[in-house]
Amino acid sequence: MNFQKKKVAFHTLGCKLNFAETSTISRSFPEEQFERVPANSKADIYVINTCSVTDSADKKCRQAIKKFISLSPDAFIAVVGCYAQLKPQEISSIHGVDLVLGTNEKFDITDYISGIKKRSVAEIHSCDLASSDSFKQSYSMGDRTRSFLKVQDGCDYGCSYCTIPLARGKSRNPKIQSLIREAGKIAETGVKEIVITGVNIGDFGKSTGGSFAELLRELIKVDGVERYRISSIEPNLLTDEIIALTTLNEKILPHFHIPLQSGCNKILGLMRRRYTREFFAERVAAVKSDIPMAGLGADVIIGFPGETNADFDETYSFIENLPLSYLHVFSFSERPDTIAEKLPGKVTHIEKEARSKKLIALSEKKCLEFYKSNIGLETNVLFERTRTEGLITGFTSNYIRVEHQWNAKLAGSVRRVRLTEIGPDGRVKVELTD
Repeated sequence: MNFQKKKVAFHTLGCKLNFAETSTISRSFPEEQFERVPANSKADIYVINTCSVTDSADKKCRQAIKKFISLSPDAFIAVVGCYAQLKPQEISSIHGVDLVLGTNEKFDITDYISGIKKRSVAEIHSCDLASSDSFKQSYSMGDRTRSFLKVQDGCDYGCSYCTIPLARGKSRNPKIQSLIREAGKIAETGVKEIVITGVNIGDFGKSTGGSFAELLRELIKVDGVERYRISSIEPNLLTDEIIALTTLNEKILPHFHIPLQSGCNKILGLMRRRYTREFFAERVAAVKSDIPMAGLGADVIIGFPGETNADFDETYSFIENLPLSYLHVFSFSERPDTIAEKLPGKVTHIEKEARSKKLIALSEKKCLEFYKSNIGLETNVLFERTRTEGLITGFTSNYIRVEHQWNAKLAGSVRRVRLTEIGPDGRVKVELTD
């Protein structure tokens, strides 16, 4: 009698860190027992790695859970991650969920699956993170042209709107040498770019000594990896040393995503952020002074409690005068058990929508200006492995998505190109120069 492997599918919501962790979790399922299948196909087991950064994220998680239950009613449904850590009872109340695992327990998922049979009541394992100092190393493999490498987890910052410290615990990281070994494993697979991820990666070294700059200096020595992209870094942790390393070594890509959240000092204070708008502007100026063509992105939260029209106008004007390349705009989402939940001066949904549209339009304007400033310049592009409408796409070092006529030989390789024009669809076209 032939043994039939169980089909397991994985679905990830949220940040790049979650993608790295899902990939690691998937590798914990023994290949001789399980066959990995796409998330949109029929499976015996679905593992849903969740996010809970906003109310909208929670909603998307619930929708995904119900979608997979509907797709395969008899399948074993495991819900893991941040949403599972914060609201395990809410998830377990969804009929059809079998297993709920918190942010630490999810890495041991195979220990909790026995018999893979549907359960009448969901089993919950979601422990208190307050005293946790464990670090679960993770990196993605086989899913994309680039790999996400987790270098840090948790956060010691007390931003008034954020539940991430509750979901992931205190800031911690592994020793540099263990990350060097993981980067070496990634390089052996032929991946050319590593995206450095974490909750607050600039805080690297908090639990082991050292610094994020020291980690970068060691990572660039790994043979085979041609590019390191910093996923996101707090402005107060974007040091002159990190900027200098980026200037001097082409392996560290000239692209910084720096959370701003507000361009109004009053609102930054209510948010309990660790900088002023003047400090943020100084950090942006420092990057542009050393790396004029660097790509610079920022997160912005609009509609925070107490944000008046004048406060928003101050944010808009501040951003308008910064040399940013793009924005990620979020409407404030009230999270339970946060200080912001109890703040007065709630902003209406209609006003949030109006402010959001204004900033999104500003982002599109800045993005186009940045594209235009790069036309005619040469840079390196890592081409993706997928073909879309007869084209191959990729990202420049400074994070411009470009396209070229499909050529299978380009897939997965880093090539020198010249940016030639912006098409009517807003896409940037390139020609090879090597």
